Amino acid sequence: MAELSKPAVWTGRVLSALMVLFLVMDAVMKFFVPQPVAEAFTRLGISTSLSVPIGAVLLACVMLYIIPRTAVFGAVLLTGYLGGAIAIHMRAGSSLFGETLFPMYMGVLIWLGLYLRDSRVRAMLS
Repeated sequence: MAELSKPAVWTGRVLSALMVLFLVMDAVMKFFVPQPVAEAFTRLGISTSLSVPIGAVLLACVMLYIIPRTAVFGAVLLTGYLGGAIAIHMRAGSSLFGETLFPMYMGVLIWLGLYLRDSRVRAMLS
C-alpha cells in the first residue's frame, strides 16, 4: 500500500470533516424544512414532502463515509447523490457555475479528502 505522510493524512481528515459537517447540516435542515429549504424545493420542482426522505438518504450516505471500513462505499453513494443534485439543478435551469456545479465541487472534495487519508484509495489509483 502507498505510504501516507502525516500532513497528507491530516489534510484529508480535515477536508473530510468539513465535507461531513456541511452535508450533515444540509441533511438536518431537510428534516426541519426551514423557509429557505422549502423555497429551494419549490423552485427546483420537488415536493417538500420528499424533504425528510432525501435528508435521511443523505445522512445514511454520510454515515457510511465516516466509518473507515465503508468510507469508499459512502463516497460512491455520495457521488450518486450529488450527481442527482446536479441533474435536478440542470433541469431547473439553475446557474451553471453556482448552484449546478456546486455538488460536483463537493464530490471532488469528498474524494480528495478520502484519497489523502486512506492508503487503500491511493493504492487503487496508483
